Amino acid sequence: MRNRPVDLTYGPASEHMNKETKAGFSLTVVLPAHNEEGNIGNTVDKCVSYLEKKIGDYEVVVVNDGSSDRTGEIVTGISSANFNVVLVSHETNKGYGSALRSGFDKASKEYIFFMDSDGQFDINDLDRLSPHAGADTAVIGYREDRADSYIRSLNAWMYSLYIHIMFGLRVRDMDCAFKIFPASAYRDVKPIKSEGALFSAEFLIKLKRKGFSFKEVPVRHFPRMYGSQTGANMRVIMKMFKESWKLRNELKDR
Repeated sequence: MRNRPVDLTYGPASEHMNKETKAGFSLTVVLPAHNEEGNIGNTVDKCVSYLEKKIGDYEVVVVNDGSSDRTGEIVTGISSANFNVVLVSHETNKGYGSALRSGFDKASKEYIFFMDSDGQFDINDLDRLSPHAGADTAVIGYREDRADSYIRSLNAWMYSLYIHIMFGLRVRDMDCAFKIFPASAYRDVKPIKSEGALFSAEFLIKLKRKGFSFKEVPVRHFPRMYGSQTGANMRVIMKMFKESWKLRNELKDR
């Protein structure tokens, strides 16, 4: 049986529903971060503002994945003033998947939502996803107008095709870092073993095999203002290929 949908819409007509939501719906927001000193403060502040207004019972888990800049220091300052903001730190850079796994494992609320901390998404678009959330559903954002270079967009298309061929999974935007799902769903499919870029795909593949449904919803995407992206790094790509073959062998043995 599905949980009641989560409705976080604005406006007078939803005033009573928002109060009910604050009383009965809790959310962990996971923000993986690596060298995001130029973005992390603003991203966390926007999340807190939204969550205070819309959720009430929330936590923001920032996973500092071995940053060499002031990312951890900035989040420590925020968390000292707001106990709902939690910092998880990796001493070394373990990879995007490891950061998400640490955040998911730390989550203590009913639902988990994650997005990147680089400022390319707006948490207000969670309003678009939340009406579709339920006990057996993962709601997946896809970038309606991707604010990335042609090469990055081409790489993403080729990656999605590769995952479809290898595992039979087809979604519009495999690695769009804007997803919400029940925390129980993550517990059902643990462990997610990928440490790098394959993490989201492995998670979705295992959810599908467990019978969960997906709802894909368009979200906005903005240019990165500070810092640099690492997804097209050759080391990251080669690690993804290695982990995908390990996952294929693991699934064959089940």
